[in-house]
Amino acid sequence: MIQRIEEITLESLLPRVFAREELTYSQVWRRKLTFRRGCSYLVESASGGGKSSLAAFIMGARRDYEGRILFDGRAASSFSIADWQELRRAHVAYLPQELALFPELSAIDNILLKGEICGEIDLPRVEAWMERLGITARRDYPAGKLSIGQQQRVALIRSLCQPFDFILLDEPVSHLDEANNRIAAGIVEEEAHRQGAGIITFSVGNPLLIDNPEKLTL
Repeated sequence: MIQRIEEITLESLLPRVFAREELTYSQVWRRKLTFRRGCSYLVESASGGGKSSLAAFIMGARRDYEGRILFDGRAASSFSIADWQELRRAHVAYLPQELALFPELSAIDNILLKGEICGEIDLPRVEAWMERLGITARRDYPAGKLSIGQQQRVALIRSLCQPFDFILLDEPVSHLDEANNRIAAGIVEEEAHRQGAGIITFSVGNPLLIDNPEKLTL
């Protein structure tokens, strides 16, 4: 049973596809790096630099890497299926770049489904977030019929509907204007603060506008 995750450490991590390449300077690959709960980080890279791969490695969705990932000193390679299920349900929230919404379900049903799985749903809070992000009128629309910017906002809210010690956000605002970016950043920071969680965002050029993150270059 995982009680709380205080640190995620990368040790000499490198995607196997990069193993024979000459890498330019990186603050992440082939280094020792620790993400700490309660802190904010922005991982930036050029397209193809491996940011989505890194997020997938941390979530256990991919294992095609060299090096180690440790959660409070425990190697991810030792995790059982049950360990990964618990980590994803109660400790590390994730918004993938591809969003992974169910297109036939309404916006609100996509959000509520996540809450049912993870046991963390506060409908008034969710509806307040939808109002702030300007998607209340699309509450009952099928997600597949929403614009990509509206889908991003739905997926962002969905990612927050669980307990978490860290939240990983891969290109969460790539289709949002600056005003909605700032609203989204405020919501993420408020919820992370409420849970005492760390924020790790990944971007190639339009980052979530959180306050003073530690910036890291892949």
